[in-house]
Amino acid sequence: MQAAPLLIGNDIYRHSSLGGKHPLSIPRVSTVLDLIRALGWVAPGQYRESRPATPAELARFHRPDYIAAVQAAEQTLTVSAEDSLRYNLGRGGNPVYGTMFRRPATGVGGSLIAAAHLLAEGGIVYSPGGGTHHGRPDRASGFCYFNDPVLAILHMLDAGLGRVAYVDLDVHHGDGVADAFAEADRVLVASVHEAGRWPHSGQLNEEGAGNLFNYPVPPGMTDPEMDALIGDAIGPLVEGFRPDALVVQCGADALADDPLGHQNLGNGALWRAVRAMGGLAPRLLVLGGGGYNPWSVARCWTGVWATLTGQEIPDRLPAEAEALLRELTWSRAAGRNPPPHWFTTLADAGREGPVRDEVCALIRRTKERMRA
Repeated sequence: MQAAPLLIGNDIYRHSSLGGKHPLSIPRVSTVLDLIRALGWVAPGQYRESRPATPAELARFHRPDYIAAVQAAEQTLTVSAEDSLRYNLGRGGNPVYGTMFRRPATGVGGSLIAAAHLLAEGGIVYSPGGGTHHGRPDRASGFCYFNDPVLAILHMLDAGLGRVAYVDLDVHHGDGVADAFAEADRVLVASVHEAGRWPHSGQLNEEGAGNLFNYPVPPGMTDPEMDALIGDAIGPLVEGFRPDALVVQCGADALADDPLGHQNLGNGALWRAVRAMGGLAPRLLVLGGGGYNPWSVARCWTGVWATLTGQEIPDRLPAEAEALLRELTWSRAAGRNPPPHWFTTLADAGREGPVRDEVCALIRRTKERMRA
């Protein structure tokens, strides 16, 4: 029998912050872990503590001088003007802070533990602390200091897997992963992202002739559009690739309540996407990613675990889970008077709308490329 899904986390996310009003200063992974436990959805032996990846492990993708610069900046809480410019540290949304090496290295460590578990056991692993898809070999980018999806995929390929597929559902293009595997015939990369949004990549003319598939969706994407992209394009694409493992980056910033995106998804659309892709490979790794509203991230990612483990999501949360959500605070205006369902439920109301011509065109493009 296949082992029960494995959950990976670490308390470093509870005790560290990027500081000030940085979008990632909100509690995310710690709240998800607390909610899962409050709901009784994790059995003994089903949770694994992550660990920081070592510099040697990080060097499989990242340059040693960059790794050393991140370590030094954490130790001294300073970065020289030269290193700031060279490595994009202390600028561009990548602050110098007290756990700036250990925290992202722990995200990588979780993804490496997940990859090793999947190689040995198969099945499903969920690591909400992962998904830092913008990290570059020699610099930080988009709040991402290291790139755990790339390192997890490389670990699986190095161990002998023939093919790995990567599907990115974040509102931002998964540029770090796409560029890392742009020439790799053993890796399929599909990214659904908001057209015109930072990092302003992931356009159709960047796909080339390989295994990169971009889905730049105009603002306002609704649940039926995500359902159509997964059901009619990405699902068949992954199935046809016949991967030995599938990695899904499940950023929550395409949800309607997120402050950094302009999409209009309910969290049920992401849960259905995860469910639809669950049977497309014998190994499934689901990661976190973006998401900058503490309530919408916590509710969405807790529901991802429920989807992976077959738990029934209650109409009304039990008192302990509701209390956890009521303890959250958020400095943005929306956090001063949150709607009641942010406290009492996991599931959003469905966000309905037509499947627009632009989305239909993306689906047709995938079908044409698959036939070619």
